[in-house]
Amino acid sequence: MNICCIGAGYVGGPTMAMIALKSPEVRVTVVDINEERIAEWNSDELPVYEPGLDDVVRECRGRNLFFSTDIDKGIRDADMIFVSVNTPTKTYGIGAGQAADLRYVELCARRIAKVACGPKIVVEKSTLPVRTAESIKRILSVNPNGHRFQVLSNPEFLAEGTAIKDLSEPDRVLIGGEETHEGRKAVDALVSIYANWVPRENIITTNLWSSELSKLTANAFLAQRISSINAISALCEATGADVDEVASSIGRDKRIGPRFLKASVGFGGSCFQKDILNLVYLCRHFGLPEVADYWEQVIRMNDYQKSRFSQRVVKQLFNTVSGKKIAVFGFAFKKDTNDTRESAAIYVCRDLLEEKAVLSIYDPKVSGADIHRCLGDLSGSDGGDSDESRIEIPADPYEAARDAHAVLVLTEWDEFKDLDYGRIRESMFKPAFLFDGRNILDLHGLRKIGFEAFGIGKGNSDLTD
Repeated sequence: MNICCIGAGYVGGPTMAMIALKSPEVRVTVVDINEERIAEWNSDELPVYEPGLDDVVRECRGRNLFFSTDIDKGIRDADMIFVSVNTPTKTYGIGAGQAADLRYVELCARRIAKVACGPKIVVEKSTLPVRTAESIKRILSVNPNGHRFQVLSNPEFLAEGTAIKDLSEPDRVLIGGEETHEGRKAVDALVSIYANWVPRENIITTNLWSSELSKLTANAFLAQRISSINAISALCEATGADVDEVASSIGRDKRIGPRFLKASVGFGGSCFQKDILNLVYLCRHFGLPEVADYWEQVIRMNDYQKSRFSQRVVKQLFNTVSGKKIAVFGFAFKKDTNDTRESAAIYVCRDLLEEKAVLSIYDPKVSGADIHRCLGDLSGSDGGDSDESRIEIPADPYEAARDAHAVLVLTEWDEFKDLDYGRIRESMFKPAFLFDGRNILDLHGLRKIGFEAFGIGKGNSDLTD
């Protein structure tokens, strides 16, 4: 079998690499219009950082895994085509700010319909609104050559930072297809690929619409848990409770469980916010305003948590950070990835730049160019310094903290746990503040060496209003 994946991003690249690794008899080609990205996939510096991904790509690349910009050839040669392109939240027109922007998906469908030289199985790998497959089928059905296509839904359930483990040992693979003879044959073809390494009982087959909606619902439920514990973290700070102790206690209830109960400065990433907003839009579209309001509150709580963190920094630093250097440890939305999409660090940094702070930002995997791109230029028309001049990108965390008034831990990178915080404090202005937005550090130990240290949901008398 020949497989083509349109889209060489965070999902398409690692997923196809794993299929190539586990199915050496299958030829896998990943295509993308972005020449620079394809060149990086063919180099020793991959565009996606994911633990273990380098080894998988090196083993398969050139054997049965290929990266190319020749999209038409990839489509023509393939028996099965995965569509793994970006589906960002719309910024214009009807549904702006909530609905998914499906223009790239439609462009892929039209390209397939135009170029395909025979029947194909088309697999939705991007996260899509329910019933998107219907639109794809309508476009494919009017192809000029009269070819028949089958459309499947195969949403990804990867967690960035553990994607290779998630792909090699998935707790479930979900495949949705039409409940027709041809539809079931297409589902069986995709099942046979995953069955090379995934136990059959872990491969779930459903109808198309259940599969599409399952991905949105799963992310909504996970984000809801994070926002719920973050809401409680504010109450913990006001009452003297410790959010980690509360989370541990309720997590032992088998009906709840311990996962996704880690309080923090807020969730980020490419999926949670986008998928919940999409769910909100769908609910409003189908006349369910109360349901839409319920899920929208998850987003509002997440926004509140990021804003609350920024406000606490300003308040503790004597109600002004203007001209003060703030060291930011971490810019990726979570550890073990270079992905910055919807990272809480972006919002906190923007808030502090609005307050005229000077930011010294260190992340072990996010480049300075990406940091500047994410923050943009927020300078107003007041004639002050642009944000570009108030953003530093140091080579290490010690340089970032030198002459800083405060340190903010915004990504839970393991290396931040082992830093010499005594050395860091000595290089800072006094009093030296530290705000742990991920609750990974020993606040008591930091206070013993002289830091004024604060965590999320840690109830101490100096934290309460």
